[in-house]
Amino acid sequence: MTKAKILVVDDEPSIGEVVSLYLAQEGYDVNVVRDGQTALDAIASSPPDLVVLDLMLPKMDGLEITRRVRARGGMPIIMLTARKEETDRIVGLEMGADDYVVKPFSPRELVSRVKAVLRRTQNAAPVGAGNQPVAFGAVTVDPTPARWWSMAKR
Repeated sequence: MTKAKILVVDDEPSIGEVVSLYLAQEGYDVNVVRDGQTALDAIASSPPDLVVLDLMLPKMDGLEITRRVRARGGMPIIMLTARKEETDRIVGLEMGADDYVVKPFSPRELVSRVKAVLRRTQNAAPVGAGNQPVAFGAVTVDPTPARWWSMAKR
């Protein structure tokens, strides 16, 4: 089995180093970048299996990165940020984050959250990978990308 690739995006070198160290000890392939634009470039050139993302970044903030990543698909994102207000957490989760961790944080807890998110996302059946349509009354859900859903014929 190949190691999951994790992209850590944080402008604080000490945070990136600690997160990278703990994830690497668990066998993950970790890449650390320090700004938003470099993060998008890294995602485009070698898509990771999960992104650990700070919100307050130079060149482009984490919410904009989340918006752009979500526009292209379902890559898992864990926000790791000093923004701790309830409204910040709600906005982050509603923008598409799969989890939200507030600094200061426990590196061991973050690793556990990474494992949990990857477990959920890697065990999900890929859309269009031989999945059969499922009927619910008058509605049929077809998981193939070209025919996301259609009305059943009566």
